[in-house]
Amino acid sequence: MTDFDWQPLLLTLRLATVTTGLLLLAGIPLAGWLAESRFRLKPAVEAVISLPLVLPPSVLGFYFLLAFSPTGLLGKKLLAWFDLRLLFTFEGLVVASLFYSLPFMVHPVQAGLENLPASLREASYTLGKSRWETFVRILLPNIKPSLLTGVVLSFAHTIGEFGLVLMIGGNLPGQTRVASVAIYDEVELLHYDTANVYALLLLAVSFGILLAVYAINRRWVIF
Repeated sequence: MTDFDWQPLLLTLRLATVTTGLLLLAGIPLAGWLAESRFRLKPAVEAVISLPLVLPPSVLGFYFLLAFSPTGLLGKKLLAWFDLRLLFTFEGLVVASLFYSLPFMVHPVQAGLENLPASLREASYTLGKSRWETFVRILLPNIKPSLLTGVVLSFAHTIGEFGLVLMIGGNLPGQTRVASVAIYDEVELLHYDTANVYALLLLAVSFGILLAVYAINRRWVIF
């Protein structure tokens, strides 16, 4: 086995952590709005959020590639206004991962909120609590299993990205070469031992995360 490089694994964990943290800030309010909204175009919004569940990652990657390109509409504006380049950068991976993992945060939280009894929200309003106070202090604490599921699924899904990150980030060591891309590289070079180490580590991390969430959710249900 060639000298093992830990950098792709550390970069993968960093990408998953940053993406999950941002999804917590954006996905939870979005899920709350979807759970309460009677907006006529709500099905269209839900369909857009769910696109990463059915589209091949290469399709999303292709359109992100066009959008982030310095000659594309978004890429050109970001470069001109903020001197920000998203193509083949870690920041670009984060932006793409946010959309790619969004349904894994939104769907569990939305389902948890929709399954709460309406009387819980009405009682809070009767006691003079605002909508925001009700959401943060009453509703969210009652859907801890859903929140944990959203966090874990978003984190694990980001770890497993390949086609999307390869098209957006390429294969730049220390910047965009995540573990899934490193496995692909090592297999192409016939370094199966090294590829196996990366794969086993990703398998162990993913299995450990899922095992923990099932165990914690089971404990919360019991108590």
